[in-house]
Amino acid sequence: MTKKNSFGDNVVAWQTKHGRHDLPWQNTQDPYAVWLSEIMLQQTQVVTVREYFVRFMQRFPTVADLAAAHQDEVLGLWSGLGYYSRARNMHRCRRGVVVLWSADSYLGWQRQTRAHTLPRFQRRLGLVAR
Repeated sequence: MTKKNSFGDNVVAWQTKHGRHDLPWQNTQDPYAVWLSEIMLQQTQVVTVREYFVRFMQRFPTVADLAAAHQDEVLGLWSGLGYYSRARNMHRCRRGVVVLWSADSYLGWQRQTRAHTLPRFQRRLGLVAR
């Protein structure tokens, strides 16, 4: 008896064959890069996000670098992507990530006991325990 492929299996197979494989946020295990790309891609076309993502990661390669930045600098790099509340909310959130996660635990994906104090969207992104 053969096993029927699930919908998820079919989507992955389609993406492997027909999808994009050269996007700068693909093939990474860095939760910060994934988080940043997800925020940038909300209501914005991939072709637009690509250049912004690369510039943003060059200037702020870690969440600690983002946390140290002034909001005006973050908004300046975001300029042209629109929906500036995304950048303001991300900038607001970054300090919580840095404060609640030491550099070692952030890089090692270890959870902190105070993680329940982070906003719900951070939990959904897999940055903290559910």
